[in-house]
Amino acid sequence: MKKQTRIIHTANYPSKNHSKSAMKYSYVLGIGGNIGNSKRVFDKLLIALRQHSCVSVRQTSFLYINPPFGYTRQKEFTNTTILIKTNKPAKVLLKHTQYLEKRYKRKKRFANSPRTLDIDIIVQKQGKKMITTNTKNLTIPHKSWRQRPSVVVPLRYMMARR
Repeated sequence: MKKQTRIIHTANYPSKNHSKSAMKYSYVLGIGGNIGNSKRVFDKLLIALRQHSCVSVRQTSFLYINPPFGYTRQKEFTNTTILIKTNKPAKVLLKHTQYLEKRYKRKKRFANSPRTLDIDIIVQKQGKKMITTNTKNLTIPHKSWRQRPSVVVPLRYMMARR
């Protein structure tokens, strides 16, 4: 039986923060997971981001449940996108997202492997200007986000409601 995509709305997904933020950079984070209770992990992640003094969570999309790609012999994935603002540059944000992945017991076994939490930096803006980064450890915009419905569908929804 072929797995179907589904959209789920919860108390935190989607959400929008209407307050002003003077922080310098905007980032879209792509969030995914398929080990354990992903909805609970995503809620805890959102709390951790909101409690961080250097991060302002601006908006979230709905939860998007979809079949795995690449390595397909695994459970379906839960995905979402989160728009944040911060004064931190991309390299510092990457270190923080990697810390959060470890906190939620992410283990990188192989490409497209099952995981508890995956946080990708999809895009970065300063004001209206897109910022690109291309280093050994970080590429922004994320190199294949346009080919991933797990990013495109939630992001399109979120951007339509800005």
